[in-house]
Amino acid sequence: MRYRTFGRSGWQVSEIGYGMWGMAGWTGSDDDQSRQALQRAVELGCNFFDTAWAYGAGRSESLLGELVRANPQVKLYTATKVPPKNRKWPSVRHYTLDESYPPDHVQEYVESSLKNAGLPSFDLLQLHTWEDTWLQDERWITKLLELKSQGLIHAIGVSLNRWEPWNGVRAVQSGLIDAVQVIYNIFDQNPQDDLFPACRESNVAVIARVPFDEGTLTGTLTVDSRWPPGDWRNTYFVPENLRASVERADRLKPLVPAGATMPEMALRFILAEPTVSTVIPGMRKVTHVESNLAASRAGPLEPPLLDELARHRWDRQPTDWSQ
Repeated sequence: MRYRTFGRSGWQVSEIGYGMWGMAGWTGSDDDQSRQALQRAVELGCNFFDTAWAYGAGRSESLLGELVRANPQVKLYTATKVPPKNRKWPSVRHYTLDESYPPDHVQEYVESSLKNAGLPSFDLLQLHTWEDTWLQDERWITKLLELKSQGLIHAIGVSLNRWEPWNGVRAVQSGLIDAVQVIYNIFDQNPQDDLFPACRESNVAVIARVPFDEGTLTGTLTVDSRWPPGDWRNTYFVPENLRASVERADRLKPLVPAGATMPEMALRFILAEPTVSTVIPGMRKVTHVESNLAASRAGPLEPPLLDELARHRWDRQPTDWSQ
């Protein structure tokens, strides 16, 4: 496992971290299976774990706390997120801070998340949605700095809406946040335009999420793919999105290097971007952990392939189904 500096914090974090949404928000998750996968990740050098209160109303946070207590010999970096008060993902322009993150709501959910995890503090606390217009209301940062001064959190971040990396550039430039979480993958390359340069200039850490485009970039989906009732992917992969995603993924398959897999290529594409501090694939099984973390040992893709993959950029706009 290779490690990267997590922005101004100076933390040395595994360049492949662990996204824990699938352990609570998707069907088929099993706690014992999750525990085994998490422990295997630690054994292979993963030390950055990203969760949220919204992932099973604290269920995922509880699993993270168990993992930390089971591994007192190693520093594991813990990141969680406060849900918006209105429970609306993503945020839209007219949502106010009072609708989403009033100070008392932030306080309540930090305390709840710490209780869920059984931890004295989190390394990184993120707001689970974000609007750059909220910079005009200083109450959010006043509350987060208060929590930081109390030792309940150690760094502050925001998680950006799907396909809207522009809606976080001002937050990065403000100097108020330590980290930004954004979708970045072979299809979603637009953070390269404005967000990544701002992060480099302000020394803000970048957490790259959704490396497989919710599964498309694993190369395993077809136009006939279906999920059990209640699974979030049913609302994301509506017919028009599933069809377009599968068609684009199929065009990538001939580019996979010999001896590699499509998920490996997807991760190594992200690792070629030095602005990224860590990428957080979801991993519910030990086999997922072992294959994904191996991408760090393989290293970034070669420049000619990166140039070819750059041509597969897919600029999309938020829709009713894109959450």
